[in-house]
Amino acid sequence: MNTLLERPTLPNTTTRARRLLLIAYNFPPVGGAGVQRPVKWVKNFRRFGWDVTVLTVENPSVPVRDESLLKDIPEDVRIVRARTYEPDYKTKQGLVEPASARPQGFMARVKSAVKGLVKRAVKLFLQPDPQVLWVPNAIRAGRKILREVPHDAILVTAPAYSSFFIGTSLKRSFGLPLVLDFRDEWDMSGRYLENAQRDLLSTTIQKRMQQFVLRRADAVVATTKASTANLKEKLGNLNKSDIRTVTVYNGFDAEDFESAINDTELRRDVKATLQSAPAVFRLLYTGTLWNLTTIEPLVDAVLRLHATSPELVARLELVCVGRKTADQTTILERLRTTGCRLELIDYCEHSKALEWLRSADALCLLLSDVPGAERVVPAKLFEYLANRREMLAIVPDGETAGIVRRYFPKGQIEPKEIDRIATWLKVRLEGNVDPDAAFDPSADIDEYSRTAQTQQLVELLDELVASRTNRASPMA
Repeated sequence: MNTLLERPTLPNTTTRARRLLLIAYNFPPVGGAGVQRPVKWVKNFRRFGWDVTVLTVENPSVPVRDESLLKDIPEDVRIVRARTYEPDYKTKQGLVEPASARPQGFMARVKSAVKGLVKRAVKLFLQPDPQVLWVPNAIRAGRKILREVPHDAILVTAPAYSSFFIGTSLKRSFGLPLVLDFRDEWDMSGRYLENAQRDLLSTTIQKRMQQFVLRRADAVVATTKASTANLKEKLGNLNKSDIRTVTVYNGFDAEDFESAINDTELRRDVKATLQSAPAVFRLLYTGTLWNLTTIEPLVDAVLRLHATSPELVARLELVCVGRKTADQTTILERLRTTGCRLELIDYCEHSKALEWLRSADALCLLLSDVPGAERVVPAKLFEYLANRREMLAIVPDGETAGIVRRYFPKGQIEPKEIDRIATWLKVRLEGNVDPDAAFDPSADIDEYSRTAQTQQLVELLDELVASRTNRASPMA
């Protein structure tokens, strides 16, 4: 059973709590790192005097699900689910993925060419993303919600970026303040996401779409200071510098780290999978492995160390928990030629991922050295900090590196510095301890808690509602 959080005494004297309409395609039972952001907001909003209605999808077309995230949702939160016209995820992927091999024979090539044209046409139509097929039903559901119950503001979190059109439509109809939350930068998603549409026409269309929604926002939220600055610059170019921009990091939920999981069966599963000798050094990565978080620098470093000290590599246990693209799996398989123990675990429930974290000797953070990465802060960084294990952060200079160095002055290494990564591994595998590399138990990370970050968002919402109320009030 969910326990409602005790609501503190609020400074205002309103007769009812303010109410927010939160629009989120990615919401439980959908799984993945991006889902936790709206979930933790819903969990914490009531602490600060806001009730929430969630508008999400009834039949999500997604790769992973995580029922365990539902435990964080207070039982009386109203969740409205609208159907999408998307096909199931496997079918949808088949429409956007390129053919794996050139077919043989004339008729086979003709059929393949026709299929290719159909796929390109479908991709061109589904702008900015396939989730646009959810938008019509979501708008109808949103209008029904707002007619039935008074709300004070609308918050849309994306991707999927098509969800922003739901917010702009509802704002036009009901005049409520609209906040757009960019969990990832729209431009960067188009550049690096699997199966993103990178042709000139799609890029132009999506640029116009992004400008359309930005012009209609009352405030814009991003997950890093650098991304916030980037959005602020875009607003300035649109002569919309008056639109508020705020940084709300993903953060960590302190309650997730207060005690070990009270699930003996789960503990037994983890222990059975990771049974190893005491001398083994366990390095853990959690999260998706793809082109923006490539594990290739770490693999190269292990192979380089193996060339000189194979007996040390035999003590390394590398565990990767989460979804992996095919190319990343191929890179990891190169380690099978060494004595390194490689454990590849598919996506698992967040509660189980937390148990994996507690099993590690050190945690690995990855970020590719590509344009724009300096503005990215992986959500898992904050859970790594809350876990208080030593961290190996293979990330380029930027906002992530700055946060890492604040707590681990020696923990950040550039992806191109393969020798330094190999040396870091060598020192640990030899059993040596660098006291300056350990996490300081007295370090203050409270500012990155989900509660603190939610409070920043609520302060923005309060300001927007107060401003709207003042504009609506007659002159004294």
